[in-house]
Amino acid sequence: MSSTLVLLRHGQSQWNLENRFTGWVDVPLTGQGEAEAREAGRLLAAEGLRFDAAHTSMLSRAIHTLWLALGEMDQPWVPVTRHWRLNERHYGALTGLDKAETAERHGEDQVHVWRRSYDIPPPPIEPERDDDPCRDPRYDFLDDRVLPATESLKLTLERVLPYWHDALAPALKQGRTLLVAAHGNSLRALVKYLDDVPDDEITQLNIPTGVPLRYRLDDRLRVVESGYLGDADKAAAAAAAVANQAGGGTA
Repeated sequence: MSSTLVLLRHGQSQWNLENRFTGWVDVPLTGQGEAEAREAGRLLAAEGLRFDAAHTSMLSRAIHTLWLALGEMDQPWVPVTRHWRLNERHYGALTGLDKAETAERHGEDQVHVWRRSYDIPPPPIEPERDDDPCRDPRYDFLDDRVLPATESLKLTLERVLPYWHDALAPALKQGRTLLVAAHGNSLRALVKYLDDVPDDEITQLNIPTGVPLRYRLDDRLRVVESGYLGDADKAAAAAAAVANQAGGGTA
């Protein structure tokens, strides 16, 4: 029995546009981000994909991307699960800072370590800040001790994997077709796991906004085929744009 999994990074957000570290802060899509989400829906519709279920994070830029894509596919009825484990990587004390200014203040080498090392997180967010997840009512049902104050990609993977094992993998083993609309780093974590990407290589992977990445999996959830939908050159250019942001990275 085969299954299909589509990973979709949210469209451009306001803080993507402003080149700021976003993480768990809830910011809206830009007009371009909304257009990217609709284009993703058109690409998925052109492939004839019919989803059994969809999954997204607790952050509105991913939720709205999913809504717009499903609307474009005329599949607004698809059951949707929102879960905090699919949230973006938490950038700790860097949250909200302009990436270029942060590089000027701390040095490009230090910021590169925080952004692109696999297992070195930025300094933790100060607990008195209003954007500390422990102060966000949407996470009131969680023990504060599971909420991150900062994360590396390694820690993000450790947060995301339980959702893969508990929610996504069982459905895929039943031959379901799933859509996951999430974030650059939570999706990077899934790609690392699915493709068994080495630690020193996954940090160089850039996932473009609004371009669906389709996986075909066998009955043991091994990758049979994967690739971005639509124009390959356009997807590559979008990924390069992510990599070339000043101080760069995902948000």
